[in-house]
Parts: sequence; C-alpha cells; structure tokens
Amino acid sequence: MARLLLLSNGHGEDLSGALLGQALKAQGHSVEALPLVGRGNPYSEAAIPLVGRTREFSTGGLGYTTFRGRLTELIQGQVIYLLSRLLRLLRNAGRYDLVVVIGDVIPVMAAWLCHRPVATYLVAYSSHYEGRLRLPWPCGSCLKSQRFKAVFSRDALTALDLSEQLKREVVFVGNPFMDSVLSTSQRLPYAKRRLGLLPGSRRPELEHNLLLLLGVIDQIPLSQHRPGELEIDLALVGALGDDPLHNLAQSHGWSLVREQGSSPARLEKDGRQIQVRRQGFNSVLLGSDLLLCMAGTAAEQAVGMAKPVLQLPGQGPQFTAGFAEAQRRLLGPTVFCAAAPDEGEQRLKATAKLAVELLERSVNDPDLRRDCREQAMQRLGPQGGGSKMADWISGLLEKS
Repeated sequence: MARLLLLSNGHGEDLSGALLGQALKAQGHSVEALPLVGRGNPYSEAAIPLVGRTREFSTGGLGYTTFRGRLTELIQGQVIYLLSRLLRLLRNAGRYDLVVVIGDVIPVMAAWLCHRPVATYLVAYSSHYEGRLRLPWPCGSCLKSQRFKAVFSRDALTALDLSEQLKREVVFVGNPFMDSVLSTSQRLPYAKRRLGLLPGSRRPELEHNLLLLLGVIDQIPLSQHRPGELEIDLALVGALGDDPLHNLAQSHGWSLVREQGSSPARLEKDGRQIQVRRQGFNSVLLGSDLLLCMAGTAAEQAVGMAKPVLQLPGQGPQFTAGFAEAQRRLLGPTVFCAAAPDEGEQRLKATAKLAVELLERSVNDPDLRRDCREQAMQRLGPQGGGSKMADWISGLLEKS
C-alpha cells in the first residue's frame, strides 16, 4: 500500500487528521503526520508517527488570535518554528506517495511546493461565512493545479460554491471529526434537563473560560437547581488537574468535592453542583440538552449532533467575540449568543437567562429540535466522513 503524509495546522485540524489517518491505516496505508503548529497530540494518541520534534505555543497555533496573541507568537518564535517545519516538509516530501492536507492556505501552499500528488480537506473554509467563499491568495491557484488530485469541503454549500469557482469537482462526504462523537458512547444518568459546559482545552485560556462559565452558573436561579430538575456537567481535559482546579474554583467560592471509587468529582457552591467529567467529552455531548460552549471544534461537534449551542465569548487568544460571531455564521441559527455588553456581570446574567430559556425549549419546542437536525446535516454532514474520505483517497492511489 501507499505511504502517506498528513499535513495540518491547528488543534482541530490535527484531530481531523488523526481520525482520517486512522481510517487510512485501516485500509493498509502507511501514515505519518507533520503538524505545522502545536504538539500534534491527537496524532500521538492515534498511534500515528510524527515527523520531527513538535512544540506547543501559548496561542494554540495559527488561526483566530488577537493582536496580542500575534505579538506573543513572534516573541515565542512561532514564525521561525513554522519555517523550520516547512523546510522539514520540503526535505522529506519525496518519501511519500501522497500528501494529505487538513487545514487552510498555509498547508495547501506548502503541499503545492512539494511537487507531490496532493489531496486536501479544506476544514478551515466555508461558504457559510459570507455566502461565497473568497479563498486567500494563492490557495485557489494551488487547488486548480494538476498536483491536487482531490479537494474535499466541510459542507455541501462550500462544495457547490468551490466546484463552480475552481472549475473542478469539490466533494463533500462528511467531516472526520464527527465520527468519534457520533459513535456509541457511554450515556449519562437520566435528568429532566442537562446542561453541558465546554470551556475548551488550551491553557491558560481554559482557566479564564472556566471562571466565566462558573460565573454564568452562579446567575442561574437556585430554584432551577432542585435535585432531578437540572444536572450540569463539565467536560474537562486532563491538562487541568484536580489541584489547580481546586485552587481556581476556591478563588470564586466554589469547592471541589472528590468522591471515592468511580464517581466523578463535583464542584459545589451554595446548593449548586457541577459534575466534573474527565475523559467524558463524548458522553457530555451526547447527554446534554444544551451545550454552553467556549470552544471551536467542540461547538461544531455539538451542532453536528443536533444539539443547540449557547456561546460565551471570552478574552482569547482563541475564543474571542470575533471568533464567536464567525462561528455563528459558520454553524447557523442553532448557535445562540446573549445580546449583552462584551464583558462583566450583565453578560453573565444575560447568558444565564438565555440558558434557562433554551433548556426549556430544547425539551418542549419541536421546531427547535427539527432545526437542530436540519442544521446538523447541512453544516456537518452524516457519520462516516473519515472512512468515505479514506475510500476516495485509496481510489486515487489505485488510479495513479
């Protein structure tokens, strides 16, 4: 079978690349990965070898960042690191039968420079942002090149738009990052209403986001917290351990209660409780009636599972007000955001009020549930995107 290189630039892109890589490995191909930013942890967790040493930066990589975040990247040497990764790519590209791009213009351009056959999954671009996608230069010219054997889009609208613009077939088969969460997962216990909290995964933004989410829960009326009435679950990554979580929560009046055995820890404050679900991200997505979200890929996965999403913009560098607004255009009308000032207690109060309303609608409003199902198929597509993409790539290799 063929030898393939996965080329990606960002945490969400690495996740999609790892899932696609697993599907390609299952078909017998030899797969390696070269993440242009970050440590590439999803690849390591999927047992996909990395090319060269990787490094993490505090901004989390290329993409939506603040001006301060860009300055931080320069100071930390991220631009130099990126150039070194690109040079490594050019030196090693000849070893591979096909380069598989997952990302945007930077890996697309880098793959074009390799003079190798390329298949690209444009997970970072969508026509839903403005109705007609304006690809940054020189992305369009690269995608028209004979070196690019296949182009996959992240949604049906983009496939139609780019097929017309590029004068070539652009294919939509679903999104690999949906496969893991759409598969069977352990269900949480029944609750009349269940709210999931998704603070993201990057530190120190994770801590800042979590404090804002706790502030929202503080504003939900205590009458809503009666046993069996409302359950709140926090999907938390292992990067924030119990000790720093305890210190963080304690600074805002919350206590971390550690249970014996297999029961999850919980945060408590004045009759309010939040179950801390580590390694339980899929279960929280599956079991929640509403997701209160401060993350990128996680919100996309929630919409793909036909769940309503409530955003709470943070201070960045990733999940800013600008990022949140762009995400609403990308993911559609089942992503909500409270109309309130950008910062302060009024935003927390408005978000808490909207959360209570949406929890009620998620259970009792059939129109909202129908809209969620329709948006899931239009924006993210059906399950099995990774295996379908892998089938398509294997077909290309057989023809070559």
